[in-house]
Amino acid sequence: METKVALITGGARGIGKGIALDLANQGWAIAICYRTSEHDAETTTKAIIERGGQGIAICCDVSDPKACQDLVKQIEEKWEKIDVLVNGAGPYHRINLFNETPEGWNEMFSNNLHPIFYLAQAVAPGMKTRKSGRIISFSMANADKMEAQPMVTAHYIAKAGILILTRTLAKMLAPDGITVNAISPGFIDSGSAPPEELEGMAKKIPAGYVGEVKDTISAVRYLLSDEARYVTGTNIHISGGWGM
Repeated sequence: METKVALITGGARGIGKGIALDLANQGWAIAICYRTSEHDAETTTKAIIERGGQGIAICCDVSDPKACQDLVKQIEEKWEKIDVLVNGAGPYHRINLFNETPEGWNEMFSNNLHPIFYLAQAVAPGMKTRKSGRIISFSMANADKMEAQPMVTAHYIAKAGILILTRTLAKMLAPDGITVNAISPGFIDSGSAPPEELEGMAKKIPAGYVGEVKDTISAVRYLLSDEARYVTGTNIHISGGWGM
């Protein structure tokens, strides 16, 4: 069976790492992209190989369009193709809108929304040639509600933009057998928030508990499966009812 190849941005830790390890269990070749988490990237790559997959870690600033083109080229030169792009990188900061700086404002778009555009442009030619491919991006569970968000304004707008970009790419790439979908997590225990904070958030979740990384992995697994071949342009909420 031909080895499948995935590029996962933000794959060194958290949800991205969970996806990478799940694909490794299935024998995939996985390139994880990181910007500052070198040690985590090395650890994750080692775990990918130990689980039977092929793995490489590449330091790349995906806010740079040329760096994105070079990243894709490097992976395609190594493994000849990219079957799946998972846009998992998505930093944020909490700050009142009127205290935000132009640099902080631009950073939220440069690191959350723009890389999806840059990388889609880079992987699309190869996917179109093969008439197959999957692109999955991560938004957030309440981004489709267009609510006021005084403390995470730019991040929230970027995540809403991901949904628009997902549907646009889905429509444009469907004729070439490529699906493009979004996953919108709510509160997920991915290791980035302290346990006490997550416990407090559980009270706001209709399901009564915080989700786990495996919940997002299940959604990714479905979207990559043959069962989802006709699913494109959709947005899957993984939130236990929060954000609806």
